Amino acid sequence: MTLPEPFFDYEACLLACARGERQALVALYAQESARLLGVAKRIARDNALAEDIVHDAFIKIWTRAASFDPQRGSARGWIFSVTRHLALNFVRNSRHELQVSEDSEMLLHPLATLDGQAAPQDDQHWQTGTERIHGCLEQLEPARRSCIVHAYVDGYTHAEIAEKLATPLGTVKAWIKRSLSALRECMG
Repeated sequence: MTLPEPFFDYEACLLACARGERQALVALYAQESARLLGVAKRIARDNALAEDIVHDAFIKIWTRAASFDPQRGSARGWIFSVTRHLALNFVRNSRHELQVSEDSEMLLHPLATLDGQAAPQDDQHWQTGTERIHGCLEQLEPARRSCIVHAYVDGYTHAEIAEKLATPLGTVKAWIKRSLSALRECMG
C-alpha cells in the first residue's frame, strides 16, 4: 500500500506564476516534472524529445499561467493538459495521424485521470476518480482494455494498435468505440 502524497497547492502555484513569482515555477517543476516526463515519453516515445516537450511545457505554463481558469478544471489537470497537448501536437506534426472521434473526445476528460488530468477538487476526490476509472477499465475484456490504454495513455494511433495487437484495424476501431461507450456508461 502506497501512502498518499502530501498536499500540494497547484492552484496557488499557478496564481503565483501568473504574478511572475519564479519560485512557484520551481516548486511546480520539482513536484511534477518526473510525471510530466512520463506522459511525454509515452506519447512521443523518445526520451530526448520528451525532455524537450517538458521544457516547452514549463515555458508555456509560466507564460500562460494567467489563462488557467479554476472553473474549467483543476490546476494539476491544466498542467498535465499543457504537456499532453504539446506532445500530441508534436506527434501530429511529425506526420503521425492520431485518429480520435468526437465520441472519444467526450470521454477523454474522465480517462485523463490515468495520468492525473481530471478535475479533482482535492486529493481524496482525485483518488476516488482514479479508482473509478480503473474499476471501469477492469470491467473491459483485456484486449479492449489494451486498445483504450494504448490509445489514451500511450498515444498510439488506431493503426499502431492494430499492428501491435495483430488485429484488423476495423476490429480495433470497433473495440475502441464500444469500450468508450461502456466506460462512459460505467462512469455515469
